[in-house]
Amino acid sequence: MQPFQWQPPVALSEQEEQIVQRIRRAKLFVFLRHHRHELFDGSFQQELATLYRPSKRGHPPIAPAQVALTIILQAYTGVSDDEVIEATLMDRRWQLVLDCLDTDQAPFSKGTFVAFRKRLIDAQMDRRLIERTIELASQNQEVVSRALRAALDSSPLWGAGRVEDTYNLIGHALKKMMCVVAEQQGRDLVEVGQEAGAEVVCGTSLKATLDRDWDRPGQREEALSLVLQVLQTVETWVQTLQQDEVELAEPPLEIARQVKEQNVQVDENGKAHLIKGVAKDRRISIEDAEMRHGRKSRSVRVDGYTRHVLHDLDTGLIRVVGITPANVPEASVTREISADLEQQGVYLKEIHIDRAYLSSHLVHERGDELEIYCKAWPVREGKRFSKQAFTLDWERQTIRCPASQEMPFIPGGVVHFPQEACAECPLKAQCTTSSKGRSVSIHPDEALLAELRERQHTSQGRAKLRERVAVEHTLAHVGRWQGRRARYRGVRKNLFDLRRCAVVHNLHVLARSQLLQTELQNAA
Repeated sequence: MQPFQWQPPVALSEQEEQIVQRIRRAKLFVFLRHHRHELFDGSFQQELATLYRPSKRGHPPIAPAQVALTIILQAYTGVSDDEVIEATLMDRRWQLVLDCLDTDQAPFSKGTFVAFRKRLIDAQMDRRLIERTIELASQNQEVVSRALRAALDSSPLWGAGRVEDTYNLIGHALKKMMCVVAEQQGRDLVEVGQEAGAEVVCGTSLKATLDRDWDRPGQREEALSLVLQVLQTVETWVQTLQQDEVELAEPPLEIARQVKEQNVQVDENGKAHLIKGVAKDRRISIEDAEMRHGRKSRSVRVDGYTRHVLHDLDTGLIRVVGITPANVPEASVTREISADLEQQGVYLKEIHIDRAYLSSHLVHERGDELEIYCKAWPVREGKRFSKQAFTLDWERQTIRCPASQEMPFIPGGVVHFPQEACAECPLKAQCTTSSKGRSVSIHPDEALLAELRERQHTSQGRAKLRERVAVEHTLAHVGRWQGRRARYRGVRKNLFDLRRCAVVHNLHVLARSQLLQTELQNAA
């Protein structure tokens, strides 16, 4: 059946006023109580109702707006699903917002809450939660322009899955496979492991069972050969199972094969050893298939994801967020960001980024109306002429050296000055030591980089660059609610979590704005 619309009272009752007066710190509860009917108005509740198929059978679902509001509160407080249900029964602040004061029974079950979250994710309606906060700001005349001034930045998000080495990854996958088969057959794990010839992976610690001196290369290779032999034995044993059991066993077995293919190499003598280095898309966790090794900097390694936030410089609101595996270039997220902005009916007229996003499509495919603000790559100053000493004529597509020798250039190419001209040049000692003459690389976006460097030389340009600091503060706020470690496994669920944390941030911005307006009115 179709859910009914949630229509909680707008005016505060006497009991609610007493509760509001006692709330000292968690002021978002008060703001949501006053504005829940605006955030979840009739039209948005109709959108949420489309998550359910029309049917004449069964009981009507719980009002989606009430459950969606609970999802926001969960992000704000950081509690688990079980604690959400407890809070609706025991925390009067939650009851104040959800219109269930002094209830003896939770307004919905944990199963209903989890099922609604899945519906919200599958239908991409979590994105609409961010858009609703922006629409609410627009109604209060906080947002008036379709042309957006924004800053884009990222921060690491460590994955929820356990990171393991090659030995444990293969052992974990095989143990998981045998657990599935044992449950299907109604037997004990150790018994199934003995039958499969893989009892070595059925214990609590694979390396303790192997009992090797891991500092000695010979013993490490011996342990690896034993683990690979167990994998081969299990592959043969799986073929003897029933068809339904094979279908259950195949996914974790395929993970073990994937780990072997990425990390193990067999030489011409048939001896297995670990590959030096890291595979391009190396799997690092059994439980979370999408988290990856990555680096935020040379000294900071990330095992998980990267979260991206697009901050509106004029309103302080988060417009769009994104999640990518940690090994993916940060610039790859911009197409999804552009798609979300298109859904909101706005376009970028000014964007502040760091150098990681200079390779994004926003830069390469930008129009004349988009201004890019970013610190340019520094030019190394040495004993000889740097690229800055050469003059680029963009109209004629020529480059002139300090000795006035001109050559044509192509963006993205390399200019080689004539060997003869360089050999006779009086400035050669200050320019190059190469006997083949001086060469200069031209970046595909050299014109933009030149513009960025020129801007950094002015006080006004440096002040403009400092505007990007606001998005760093926003990332810190989001990190406070989402945490340093992911709550969920996989890109999509963590994107959902990031989106609702962005909603919490936006609601705080709206609450501060409303408080400021009230103070100004009282002062007047």
